[in-house]
Amino acid sequence: MDNLYIICGLGNPGPKYEDTRHNIGFMTIDKLANDLNVKLNKIKFKGLLGEGKIFDKRFFLLKPQTFMNNSGESLRPLRDFYKIKDENILIIADDIDILFGQIKIKKNGSAGTHNGLKSIVNHLGTKEFPRIKIGVGKKMEGENLADFVLSKFTPSERKHIDAATDAGAKACIDFLEKGIEKTMNIYNNKIY
Repeated sequence: MDNLYIICGLGNPGPKYEDTRHNIGFMTIDKLANDLNVKLNKIKFKGLLGEGKIFDKRFFLLKPQTFMNNSGESLRPLRDFYKIKDENILIIADDIDILFGQIKIKKNGSAGTHNGLKSIVNHLGTKEFPRIKIGVGKKMEGENLADFVLSKFTPSERKHIDAATDAGAKACIDFLEKGIEKTMNIYNNKIY
């Protein structure tokens, strides 16, 4: 349906993973839910779900509870049940290949090395969905990638990440109001 949207933040469920780099999608969805006064209080489609309306558009906020590598198992049934167009599905994910605190918005594209995005591409059967990527830093030489993305932000990183997730939440609202192209022009490559 044309006026139905999903905004899906990627992360891992449970207290152990709160505030880790890999959970930047969850953190952004929490800010967005707060900004839009949406309660994430339904467990449906293997995810934590909230629903709202803005600019005559109905939207779902989704935090898959499947763990990162299986995010598509939560997103696809929601998309299929409501027959939501792929271009109306916005994914928020962490990125280790852009600068720390940078936002990069894309209309579509490959999943790269991101296992959450790979799962979504596999389950949706398409790469044609927009995404917001937020830079979470780069691992040290010789550091294990899994250990790095599951590490928490340092106190000095925290204020930049808070600013980046605030901007990510605002970008989601702009996406609903102005569409993907204008939103890309506003936020792309800014560093917070």
